[in-house]
Amino acid sequence: MDLIIPSAGLIFWQLFGFLALLFILIKFAWKPMLAALAEREASIDGALKAAEQARNEMANLKAENEKLLQEARLERDTILRKAQEASAKMIEEAKTEAGKQGALMIENAKAVIETEKKAALAEVKTQVAMLTLEVTEKLIRKNLSDDKAQSALVDEFIKDLKLN
Repeated sequence: MDLIIPSAGLIFWQLFGFLALLFILIKFAWKPMLAALAEREASIDGALKAAEQARNEMANLKAENEKLLQEARLERDTILRKAQEASAKMIEEAKTEAGKQGALMIENAKAVIETEKKAALAEVKTQVAMLTLEVTEKLIRKNLSDDKAQSALVDEFIKDLKLN
């Protein structure tokens, strides 16, 4: 049983060695270990703060990016709306101009038709007058073989001229 239960001297020397080692560790190693732990804790806190700051900066950048995207979308919509308005205005102006040109062409065509109509009527009147003169001349030659009939016809013609 001596092997299981240690003797009092052994316990004393083990306790003395442990306390001496504990004193040496406290005197020389405890402060550097605490300083290292404090430094590590400060570095971890700094890293956490830096990570939080980076997260905040990322959130700010993301919000700014969203704002810029929204502004770009609004500007794009404005540009598209202006382009559509300009296009509609150009189309309307083109329609108006085409209507004016069409009306002008119709008026010109009517004027040409009227001129041609007058020319055709004048031509017809001229031909009718020529035919009438020819027919009248033939009739008069047949009817005016004597001088009396000729004088009466000339007098009647002079009266008609004075009335017109």
